[in-house]
Amino acid sequence: MDAIEVNRRIPFSALFNFRDVGGHLGHDGRTVRPGRLYRSDSLHRIADADREAFAALGVRTVIDLRRPYEVERDGRVPDFDGLTWRHIHPEHAEWDERPYQPGSDLARYLADRYADLAETGTAGLAEAIGLIADTANAPVVVHCVAGKDRTGIVCGLTLAVLGVPDDAIAADYALSTEAGARFLAWFASTGQQMRPGLPPLTCPAEAMTLFLAELREAHGSVEGYLRHAGVTPAQLAALKEHLLT
Repeated sequence: MDAIEVNRRIPFSALFNFRDVGGHLGHDGRTVRPGRLYRSDSLHRIADADREAFAALGVRTVIDLRRPYEVERDGRVPDFDGLTWRHIHPEHAEWDERPYQPGSDLARYLADRYADLAETGTAGLAEAIGLIADTANAPVVVHCVAGKDRTGIVCGLTLAVLGVPDDAIAADYALSTEAGARFLAWFASTGQQMRPGLPPLTCPAEAMTLFLAELREAHGSVEGYLRHAGVTPAQLAALKEHLLT
């Protein structure tokens, strides 16, 4: 059985990385259910032109992974009927504490930063996975600022639990590279300046495959890591039951 063909990218006028996580092939030939879990860059930019399209998705829960000062600086998703906003901040170092050195191995750098977040942000990651596992919260959108790093980790861990192969998870993660280019074009038009120490808005697939492989080396499995982080066996079972079809 092949993966379901899903038009993953959902276009909005002021969002650049909004897409459906569904359609991938998982455990026992089952597929990840479309229309249940979305990923995005920051939803504070939903404009009047996008409100109708966003409302049509029927999103019940937004999981906002940004730092508190990022929420305060930019604002949160606008109010929609029936929508719950959950702010979860997985503790992690600022980029400028371990800045990217131009010309160095970007995949290795990102995998190391993701490993750091998985170590310091266990409580936040466990809370996010637990919310995704609860069918009452669906459809869910997970987002951060650009929708590639923190969001990529949460979605990568979720897909791994669902039995999606690492190469497919990494390919999904790498889709954020093109979105990053669109984001940068928009950002340049605003006259704002990027913060120092940030890596390029590029998502090499190898960064995700390294992260997942090394997480398994340390914890035996992705599920082993998530149990260590605080996700319960019941939540892991519910995640599979809810998101696989």
